[in-house]
Order: sequence, then C-alpha cells, then structure tokens
Amino acid sequence: MPRIQLYWSFRSPYSYLVLPRVLALTAQYRVGVDLRIVHPAILRNPDYFRTMNPLARPYFFKDTARMAAFWGMPFRRPVPDPIQQDPVTLETAKDHPLAHWLGRLGIAATRRGQGLAFCDEVSRLLWDGTVDGWGQGNHLARATERAGVSLAALTQDAAADAAGLDAELQANDAALRVAGHWGVPTLVFNGEPFFGQDRFEVLVWTLKQGGLMPR
Repeated sequence: MPRIQLYWSFRSPYSYLVLPRVLALTAQYRVGVDLRIVHPAILRNPDYFRTMNPLARPYFFKDTARMAAFWGMPFRRPVPDPIQQDPVTLETAKDHPLAHWLGRLGIAATRRGQGLAFCDEVSRLLWDGTVDGWGQGNHLARATERAGVSLAALTQDAAADAAGLDAELQANDAALRVAGHWGVPTLVFNGEPFFGQDRFEVLVWTLKQGGLMPR
C-alpha cells in the first residue's frame, strides 16, 4: 500500500482546506498517510516574513477566502489567532503559547493514532468561523471528543512529555525542508514533494499512475 507524508500546520488556512480531500482519499483508496505536524510558518521561517513582498499578504488573504468558497468550505481567520502577529507590520509577540499548545496536542493525538481526525475537527473549530474563543469553555474538548480521543488524555500526554513533543515538532520542521519544501501543506510521495492544496489533485494523479487501488 502506498504511503504519503503530510506536512501540516494548525495555523495554515491551506492546510485546513486540503484536509477533507486527504480524508476522502484515505476513505476511497488503499493509501496510508503519515501526518507530520509542524510549527506555524512564522516560527519555522521568521526570515521569510521579514523579506516578504508587500503584495504577498493582501493576495494571501484574498486567495484563502476565494479557495474556501471554491471548495464550499466555511472560512474565517481564527479568533483568537494562535500566533500573535500584527496583520499589517507582521511583527509578532515573543511567545505564542496557543500555537505551542495546539502543536503538542496534535502530536499527542498522532501518537495515539487519531492525528488526522483531531486535526480535521480542530482545524474546523479554528477556521470555519462558528466559534469565537476556540480555546475557552468546552469547544476544544468537544472537537477532540468528535475525533475519538479525550482532551484530558491529550493534555496529560502533553504535560508528561512536553520536551519530547516539542522535539518531534522541530524534527518535523527539519524533515519538511529535507523533503524539498518550506511551506504547508506539503505532501510527499516516494520522495517527491507536492506543495500547496492546489497540488493535491496532481498528487492523486501521480498515485494513480503508480497503481493506486480502491478500497
């Protein structure tokens, strides 16, 4: 059975947009997905934002909303943003506890075999615009429960091995570059990277060229 690696971030809207298609692929075809959760881009590649073309950010905002509409997915930037960043100057705070918290929970869920389901539910919570204060009340607990795992268990895992989870996130950051790219979502098959949610269909085409079999 072919296997692909998915490099994915909670703060990436394009990661949110591609995940339903990844799940549909695994439901329809005999293919495995190795989920590699990474830090948000500003933590992986801070120099990228310091040298960003001033036209890039406005286009990014337009394109993410447009692609969400194209795929029929509800969309709004998370409230609160896991990364504290000025939308105009792109200056960021020194610490980002929400981003680190999500990353650790995601790795913990992946270790328990529920990574894709957890990321699907939590990314909807962040990006579909139905919830303000996604980390407050029972919003995250309910999303985690829908993914088949308890928030209490993941929180316990994160507390017991915070250093190990952080190390795995950093290793995934490094592995993404070794795979041939710096952005997410990036899917890798047989060492070949496919960057961006708009390359997902090309990945599927490539898998089919290699004899992808239906379930």
